[in-house]
Amino acid sequence: MDKAAVAVLFGGRSSEHSISSATAGGVLAAIDRERFDVIPIGITRDGAFVLEDDDPGKFALNPEHLPEVVDNGTRIVWPDSVRSRELFVRDAEGVRSLGEVDVVFPILHGRFGEDGTIQGFLELFDLPYVGAGLLMSAIGMDKHTTKSILRSAGVPVVPWVAVTSAALQRDRELWQRRIRALGLPVFVKPARAGSSVGVSKVSEWDELDDALAAAFAEDATVLVEQAVTGREVECGVLAARGGGAPRVSVAGEIVITGRDFYDFDAKYLDAPGVELVCPAELAPGELAELQRIAARAFEAVGGEGLARVDFFYTGTEFFVNEVNTMPGFTPVSMFPKCWIASGMSYRELITELIDLAAVR
Repeated sequence: MDKAAVAVLFGGRSSEHSISSATAGGVLAAIDRERFDVIPIGITRDGAFVLEDDDPGKFALNPEHLPEVVDNGTRIVWPDSVRSRELFVRDAEGVRSLGEVDVVFPILHGRFGEDGTIQGFLELFDLPYVGAGLLMSAIGMDKHTTKSILRSAGVPVVPWVAVTSAALQRDRELWQRRIRALGLPVFVKPARAGSSVGVSKVSEWDELDDALAAAFAEDATVLVEQAVTGREVECGVLAARGGGAPRVSVAGEIVITGRDFYDFDAKYLDAPGVELVCPAELAPGELAELQRIAARAFEAVGGEGLARVDFFYTGTEFFVNEVNTMPGFTPVSMFPKCWIASGMSYRELITELIDLAAVR
């Protein structure tokens, strides 16, 4: 049987460039080489598409040197119409074919990749790709839009206030009143960023301005969310096959013992004070309710590809915090952990995502 050609796309222009590169390293190491030929395509921080090395070790997540895509002088040449799926690379020696691509695996986090931009780009060429479509990606990237849609669909979400930098400048007193009505503590986060970049916990109101400044450095719209006292639990969701219901994994739990919240260092740099427990200790009825809400949230925002649904659990109620349409995908990330605990290996999970893309 001929192998399918998979273009693994990673890096990108967002602040999550290095996390995307590290995720790609995990996928490159685990993808089933008996079924798939791989074309590694990196996107530099300046947005150049380059042919990268098929070397997982190059993109290992090292706290002292985060991986990145560096401009090596090559350029990927995309198809000139929907009649072709052939990719080319241009370098100092000229232009050569990389062959036809069957599926693109865009392992991109944050803006210019997870927000619908790369999905729209690939749809212009009619290239099948892994993950959420254009609309679901755009919805999932914007936390305010996601929460508004979930609330309309009857999915419980934490109370929040969304404010733009322009609105805050016009009437700071009004917006401060609305924010203070949430009570303390609150979390301040950019509307369109991930990996906890620009996120702060505010325990005293004199910390608010600095927290807003950090969030506005990432996006022009910022969310201020009421803090919920409870457990942080997450699960993975995969799109349905054959007209069935979305598939939901067991839950994992983020146990925080020595930090204010699950920040960037804890997620990716092995900082102390956080433990990922999978599967989480939930009663059968609690797990069933979490899975029901996760499936409902997934379908409400579009129901394509995959997602990680993050919850706060008070002991009596689950609140959806976020729906992440391209979650961290390193072998130690929560999304793969949840599926591994559900009986699917990391390699099988990658294969399933590629197969879903091919038949969508």
